[in-house]
Amino acid sequence: MTLTQLRYLIAIADADLNITLAATRVHATQPGLSKQLKQLEDELGFLLFVRKGRSLETVTPAGAVVIERARAVLAEANNIRTYAANQRRESQGQLILATTHTQARFVLPPAIARIKQAYPQVSVHLQQAAESAALDLLGEGDADIAVISTAGDTPQAGIAVPLYRWRRLVVVQREHPLAQTGQPPRMAELAQQPLISYESSTRPGSSLQRAFARVGLEPNIALTALDADLIKTYVRAGLGVGLLAEMAIGAGDADLRAWPAPAEVDECIAWAVLPRERVLRDYALELVQALAPQIDRRDLRRVLDGNQEASWPVPPTWESLTQTITS
Repeated sequence: MTLTQLRYLIAIADADLNITLAATRVHATQPGLSKQLKQLEDELGFLLFVRKGRSLETVTPAGAVVIERARAVLAEANNIRTYAANQRRESQGQLILATTHTQARFVLPPAIARIKQAYPQVSVHLQQAAESAALDLLGEGDADIAVISTAGDTPQAGIAVPLYRWRRLVVVQREHPLAQTGQPPRMAELAQQPLISYESSTRPGSSLQRAFARVGLEPNIALTALDADLIKTYVRAGLGVGLLAEMAIGAGDADLRAWPAPAEVDECIAWAVLPRERVLRDYALELVQALAPQIDRRDLRRVLDGNQEASWPVPPTWESLTQTITS
C-alpha cells in the first residue's frame, strides 16, 4: 500500500466514481489509475467498489471505511510535509484564502503585502465567497484560512480567531432627504426607506432582520449585493439607502454621507478561521498576526497544536486597529 494508491482512491471517491475525471485531477492516466486501484484491492483482499461492466457503481461498506481512513492518513502525511517545510524554513509555497469581497477589497491588501514582502516566493490565491461558502471551502480542504464576519456568533467550522470589531454604516447621497436633517437616521426612519445591503440581509435570521424585529419593524430590502462597491454604486444611482461595512467607506467616497447605523444594529466581528488538525505554514500564521497584532503568535501556535485552550484578547475596533497599523 502506498500514499499514491490512497491518493488515487480519494480522487475516485471525490470524482463521484468517475475514473476518467479522477485521473485528470491527479495528473495520471486512466489505465494507470485503474491498475493502482486493483493492486490496492488485491493487497487488502476485498473490493472497494461495486462494478458494473468497466464502470464503478457504488462504494462497498468496507470501501467506505478504507476511504475514511485514507483521508486521515493523507491529511497526516501532508501535516508532516508542512511541519518539515516549516523546520527547514522554506520560503516558498502557496496560501489559499477564502474570504468575502469586503475583506478582500478593504482589509486584506496590507496584510498580504506584508506576507509577500517577507515571503516573495509564496503565491497567494483569493477565493471570494459568502461567509457560509468560505467556511465550506475551508472544511473541504480547499482553503488554508477563511476570513469572514459574524454578528457576534463564533464560527464553529474550525479554530476561530477574532480579528477586530466593526460597525455598519448608513450611506446616502449628499442630496438625499436623510442627509438634510443633520442627524443620524433612526430605525423608524430607515424602515421607511428602500434599503441596499448585503445579500445575507434577506435571510430571516440575519442580524439586520433581527435588529428591525426587535423594535417591531420590518426592513424594505430593495436591492442586495455581495459587493460593497456595488452597494455604493446603487446608492449613487439614487436607488436607496445603503447599509454596509465601515471598512468600505474611504477617501474616495466624499460624495456620500455616512453615519454609524443605529445602536439596534449589532456590531460585527471579523474572524480568521483556521482548520483543525492541520499544520499550517509559518507564513499563514504571520498573515493572521498581521490582521490581529493584539494576538501573541506563540499563543496562536500553542492553540493550533492543541497545547493550550483558546483565550483570545477582546478584539479592537476597526478604527483603533487601523490607527495601530498605520502608526
